Amino acid sequence: SVPQLFHPNAFILLSNGSDTKVGTLTSGWEHFFDWKRVADEDEAGRVSLERALRGLLEPVRLLDYIENFTVFEEGKGGLIKKTAKNHQFLGVNKSIARLVELRRIDETSEKLERKRLGVFWHTQGSGKSLSMVFFTQKVLRKVLGSCTFVIVTDREELDDQISKTFKATGATAREDVRATSGEHLKKLLQGNERYIFTLIQKFRNEPGQPYPELSNRSDVIVITDEAHRSQYDIFALNMRNALPNAGFIGFTGTPLIKGEEERTREVFGDYVSVYDFAQSIEDGATVPLYYENRIPEVQLTNQELNHDLEELLEVAELDEAQEKKLEREFGREYHIITREDRLEAIAKDMVAHFTGRGYRGKAMMVCIDKATAVRMYDKVQAHWQAEIARLKAALEPAQGDAREALIARIHLMETTDMAVVVSQGQNEVEDLKKKGLDIVPHRKRLLDEDLAEKFKDEKSDLRLVFVCAMWITGFDVPTCSTIYLDKPMRAHTLMQTIARANRVAPGKQSGLIVDYVGIFRALQSALATYARPVVGGEGGGAPILDKTELVAALQLALNEVAGYAQARGVTLETIAAAQGFLRIGLIDDAVEAFLANEADKKTYLQMASRVARLFKAILPDPLANELAPLSVLVSYLAAKIKALGDPPDISAVMGDVETLLNDSIATEGYRIGPASNPEALVNLSEIDFEALQAKFAQGHKRTEAEKLKTLIEGKLAQMVAVSASRMDLADKFQKLIDEYNSGSRNIESFFAGLKDFVGTLTVEEQRAIAEGLTEEELAIFDILTKPVPVLSKAEEAEVKKVCRELLATLKREKLVLDWREKQQAKAAVMQTLKVEMRRLPAQYTKDVRTEKMARAYAHVYDHYFGAERSAFSPTGRSPVE
Repeated sequence: SVPQLFHPNAFILLSNGSDTKVGTLTSGWEHFFDWKRVADEDEAGRVSLERALRGLLEPVRLLDYIENFTVFEEGKGGLIKKTAKNHQFLGVNKSIARLVELRRIDETSEKLERKRLGVFWHTQGSGKSLSMVFFTQKVLRKVLGSCTFVIVTDREELDDQISKTFKATGATAREDVRATSGEHLKKLLQGNERYIFTLIQKFRNEPGQPYPELSNRSDVIVITDEAHRSQYDIFALNMRNALPNAGFIGFTGTPLIKGEEERTREVFGDYVSVYDFAQSIEDGATVPLYYENRIPEVQLTNQELNHDLEELLEVAELDEAQEKKLEREFGREYHIITREDRLEAIAKDMVAHFTGRGYRGKAMMVCIDKATAVRMYDKVQAHWQAEIARLKAALEPAQGDAREALIARIHLMETTDMAVVVSQGQNEVEDLKKKGLDIVPHRKRLLDEDLAEKFKDEKSDLRLVFVCAMWITGFDVPTCSTIYLDKPMRAHTLMQTIARANRVAPGKQSGLIVDYVGIFRALQSALATYARPVVGGEGGGAPILDKTELVAALQLALNEVAGYAQARGVTLETIAAAQGFLRIGLIDDAVEAFLANEADKKTYLQMASRVARLFKAILPDPLANELAPLSVLVSYLAAKIKALGDPPDISAVMGDVETLLNDSIATEGYRIGPASNPEALVNLSEIDFEALQAKFAQGHKRTEAEKLKTLIEGKLAQMVAVSASRMDLADKFQKLIDEYNSGSRNIESFFAGLKDFVGTLTVEEQRAIAEGLTEEELAIFDILTKPVPVLSKAEEAEVKKVCRELLATLKREKLVLDWREKQQAKAAVMQTLKVEMRRLPAQYTKDVRTEKMARAYAHVYDHYFGAERSAFSPTGRSPVE
């Protein structure tokens, strides 16, 4: 052989007249590609020799292709030559043309427009990172010889992946251009580097201090990758303050989704190049993905549950921290996804499915959280070993082809390596140990081994990984063919996750998404957004909003809040200008003023919410700088008011969430009732009334009354949740609040009323002990004795005995697992109630007994979930869970 003979070869074009493919000398056949379009990506794609000849061999295009769209990478088998595919060649050249066009615009006019270089949407798996290399290299050679590129991501793994791509292709050989800190980033930006790689979080400033301008050069281009939401917060504003004359181009693998994601256009401009999901599959740049529903019987009937929850949160106007807390409470409370029996069923199914696939590529199991990833690993391992034992038992009588197939399957299973890949967290060893899990061996593997390279290596035995957040974006493994999904997802995150299975590999015809959690509706919704928009804005979604209109709207909203505050003796400008203890005192006075009554508080919070939304919509535009002090102050005062409850206060919407869940869980699923988190229980006896009264006397009366009201609301909700007979207390409390809000009670009278009501609650809380009953028995006793009949002491003792024995019988014999979903079990509970009701004193007529039995059954149904799980147990569920 004479290898030097092929050094001048630019690329290879193969054709039989009907089919035409393009590739390089080092390309495997699966990486040869069609060239369907000549000059524009909006052309109708058609495979033909004529298209390839005109699109590639026309002299200007040929020279451009050889000079600017050819790179070499160091691979394990030696040097790999890579050239741009049709969509990369057309997309990058469109982006270059946009850059050249904008640089012709006079700097004094349309200055903001000159910075918007566009959104480059090429679907995941289509070589977006390599397109970045082609773009930067051609800009350096043909447009701006001294240009600096700042490549910005919002995740460590993306930053690592992109910087490695640039190094592998020879674009840069330096490691010290990756910002390691905020200070390091400032030094890099003040220099004259060709490439700078950074996380957007590195644009952090000191609280209250504006981020300094670091370079006013106009030949700086900021490239952001997969950072939709993070481009709009304060870090992004800092980035623009640091580089006021830089141009911005956004590279993304997912389309801009209606709502917050459409704001991407406000920052980067409109689509400059689009290569969507369907095109990618049609061209063979990615493999098609198939969906398989393997949801276990525990499932939701409301397929819009996540969407409904999002709407509920939006109406409640919680901040991001509160939303996250609600999501965690949501998961802990109902255990739909993390039930032991459900995970057991999925683990067993996964083992059978994984070993029974046709193309046996790598696979990822995506779990809801770190603990579940470790738990699923343990369960899959157990079922894996059991399956190996079963196959070996079946091997002895087997003969011929059947025996050979069993031997091959056993070999595959015995040689398969698995790993848990999760990010490291503080106290993770102790936290998971409390849940009966051991993270130590998994963490040791992650620290000692390069699991990423092993998983990417087709020949490696690491074939199955368990993840929850790592590796689901920006991680390319061509041989990964199956994604097992057991984590609710939507929109960008969902599309990025399933795209792990769409890469091209030898022998791989498709990717498979195995759904264990019910994401089909979310998948349909996400795929609907992948319809190809018209580049330039027409038909591609909402047009770019005029930012000056948003600024005017924010100014108007701030004026309204300022006027509202002024009418209550609060001057926002004075607070904003104040410093130190004076500022703290003025803030406390303002909070006190806005708590005059419930209506005043709600009005202020609604106004503050509008200010926060408008301010966030303007970010990261420098126009936000001028209005930032007042906007931040208004939001801070709102946060102070909300913080008077339990931080973060999610109780206001928790009941709605519970109702939503109860309406959304299938009859064959598990309906788990509300829990009483011991950490959230309010101990009324621990309220220091002397300290509270002293603060009340100091002047901030409304603030202290609001704190006490919040404590009572929390305690009352817990008490009513376990016994509906206490609704009269809730009515009395509401009457007290209504009297204050209507003005018939002043703040002093209201505070005194709250103190008296705490005494009432304390007596009620201790009534079970006084009656010689448990809290559970008291709830039944109240049902049987209120409002009728009137009983003697002896008759009350008889009723108490019935309550004790009724509950003991039900819990011991009748309240089995999921009894509420089984007709026979429900009938058994009703029969037990009938029998016990006959033992009540003679005062209970037949009609009274019937009415009491119906109420008692409703109480048991609402509060007891089976298998020792009830609203009275410490966490609202069985202790073993």
